[in-house]
Amino acid sequence: MDSASRTTSGRGQLYDNILDTMGNTPCVRLNSLAPEGRTVYVKAEYFNPLSSIKDRLAISIIEEAERSGALRPGQTVVEATSGNTGIGLAMVCAAKGYPLVVTMADSFSIERRRLMRFLGARVVLTPRAEKGMGMYNKARELAEKNGWFLARQFETAANAKIHENTTAREILGDFDGQRLDYWITGYGTGGTVTGVGRALRAQRPEIKIMLSEPDTAQLLGSGTTQDRSADNGPAVSHPAWSPHLLQGWTPDFIPFVLQEAVDTSGYDALVPVSGEESVAWSRKLARHEGIFTGISGGGTLAATMKVAETAPEGSVLLCMLPDTGERYLSSPLFEGIPEDMTEEEAEISRSTPGHQLPG
Repeated sequence: MDSASRTTSGRGQLYDNILDTMGNTPCVRLNSLAPEGRTVYVKAEYFNPLSSIKDRLAISIIEEAERSGALRPGQTVVEATSGNTGIGLAMVCAAKGYPLVVTMADSFSIERRRLMRFLGARVVLTPRAEKGMGMYNKARELAEKNGWFLARQFETAANAKIHENTTAREILGDFDGQRLDYWITGYGTGGTVTGVGRALRAQRPEIKIMLSEPDTAQLLGSGTTQDRSADNGPAVSHPAWSPHLLQGWTPDFIPFVLQEAVDTSGYDALVPVSGEESVAWSRKLARHEGIFTGISGGGTLAATMKVAETAPEGSVLLCMLPDTGERYLSSPLFEGIPEDMTEEEAEISRSTPGHQLPG
C-alpha cells in the first residue's frame, strides 16, 4: 500500500438484514511468519457476522429446510454443537423467528454458551465424559420427544453445499489468474473440506488439499471406519479418538458429511498437529501479524507451516482460519495471559509520577 492516508467509501449497498452480510471473507497475506521463499495467505472467517465459518452452515441448514418444508414457521430448532454452529444458528434463528435449543458438552468454553444464551438460545449441557456422542444423542432425543427440527449438521447435504457455493467460489475468485498450490483446513463436521474440495478438484485440480486433525485424535489417520446408524449418524464413538485441545475440530466420530471426502480422495494428505503447537501458532499469529484466531485456526496454521517447510520454493499456500480468538478466553489459549499489570508494566507506570494505581 502507498503512503497516502487511508480512506473508505462504503460497500456501495445497503443490507436488509444481518444474514445478507455473510461470506466474502478476506484472504490476507502473512508478512512475518511465512517461511522464506513461500507465500502464505489466511482466509479470515471471523469476518462473518458472528465471527466464524459456521455462520455459513447455519444459514444453509435453515434456508434449505425452509425450502424443502422440513422446517415449519415458528418450529423449535435443536442441534448438538461445540459452540460455533450453535452461535451461528442462534443468530439465524433470532433473525428469522425460530426458537433454538442447543445441546453441548460441558467441556467447551463458557463464553460460547453465554453467547448463545445472549442471542436467545437455550443451552442444555451434557456430561463431558459422554463426549460428542452424548450431546449428539441428547439433541436427537429432544427432537423426537418434542417434534423439534433437528439441524443434523453432521449429516445434512446443506453443509457441504454452502461451502461449494460460497467458500469455494470466493477462493477461486480471489485467486483467479493467481498461483495457488496448497489449500489447508481442519475438520469438525467436514463440510468445508468436502464442499470446497468438490470445486477445487473440478476447477483447479493442480491445488493440493491438505487436511489436518489432532495428533491425539487421528480418526482418519487410523484407517478405522466409522460405525453408522441407519440414517447415517454415528452409532458409537470412534476408537481412535481421545481428548484434545482443538475445540470445534474432530468430534469422537467421523461425520457423514466428511465421508464423501474420504471416499472420493477429496484431500491429498493428512497433517496431524498437537494442541500445544496450535496454541503456539495462534499466539504467534496475533503477536507477529496482528491476526486474531482461536485454537483451531492456530492448528490449521500449524499444519500450513509444516506443509510450507517441504513445499517447493515459490509455493503459495492458503490456510483457513475458522473463527476468532475471543471464543477461547476461558480456554488454554489464554493461560498465562495476566489480568493485572505485570512487573514490566508496573515499572513503565512508575517511570512517570502521575496516574498510578495505589499500592
